Amino acid sequence: MKYKSFNLYYLLSCVGVLIASYYPLSMGVRVITDMIVNGNVMKEDYPKYIIPYTPISIAVIVGVLLMPLCIKLFKKFALAIGACFSTAVFFVAELLFEQKVVVSTAETVTKLEDWQMFMCYIPPESFGETVTTYKTQTAVDILMGEYEPAFKLHFYIISVVLIITLLNCFYGFGQMIKSGEKKRLKSLILQSVCSLTFLGLCILACFTAFWRDGSIQVSALSAILMSAFFIVLGVTVGVFVGSFLLGKHKLVSVWIPSIVASAFTLLMYIGEMILLNGHLYSFGSGILFDSLPVIVCAPIDLIIILASGCITALISTLLSKSKVSAENNR
Repeated sequence: MKYKSFNLYYLLSCVGVLIASYYPLSMGVRVITDMIVNGNVMKEDYPKYIIPYTPISIAVIVGVLLMPLCIKLFKKFALAIGACFSTAVFFVAELLFEQKVVVSTAETVTKLEDWQMFMCYIPPESFGETVTTYKTQTAVDILMGEYEPAFKLHFYIISVVLIITLLNCFYGFGQMIKSGEKKRLKSLILQSVCSLTFLGLCILACFTAFWRDGSIQVSALSAILMSAFFIVLGVTVGVFVGSFLLGKHKLVSVWIPSIVASAFTLLMYIGEMILLNGHLYSFGSGILFDSLPVIVCAPIDLIIILASGCITALISTLLSKSKVSAENNR
């Protein structure tokens, strides 16, 4: 019975991830076709954010396809092996797209990695303008300097988090069906909610840039969405770590996930700071939003970093209490 249930789950997982990946995969095929036929991709034909989302989709699909093999061969290490292999697939696909795909405009020809960075700088409504003449002018010129590979740090953080946490859901439910053990059920459901919410925010950011207009100081709506993005990222990673620590001492099961959550939120801030040449987006004006002496972060940024850890600590505490209660009722 368990064997049939797992096979059905595996089939539905494969079909589901393929359907969900239709857009990034189809855009990847279109770009590759243009490269083969024309040797480049015209600016007007370039789909938004093919990187990193096409490589992410490929990596997750590979990870899900390998799930039965990994569970059979590596048992409790199935996720670790599957996630490592999928992450490697992602970086291979990502680097191939970055280095081999060429985007052409009337004035320039550039590699995809450079073009992607230009798209980060330019608000969505400005995509049709000439890239070589666009330059954000603010109180501080956040776009000065040459392109650096370090600009992609936040892209890579987002990509790895999505791949690992999504595969954790697929592998976790698969192992639970095979073993019949449901101790991670609530944490996996919560992980699924966090991962899908984070993915939804990533997709929203791709097509709207959270409605930023190129200014270093963003609108209230942008500030709220960006804050939610940072917090959900941290909580998603924290819940992932916490799902493996259920039943441990409180110092381990609660504090470690919350510290990891805050650390990843901070890491995203560092990625943004690198992208913006040593600056961060400002969420408003006043003491709460002004950068603190010595450090780039404003008090609101520190609150967001701590909030991701506090929310994760609360979730971990509730999950731990739920697990203890379930064990006592047996």
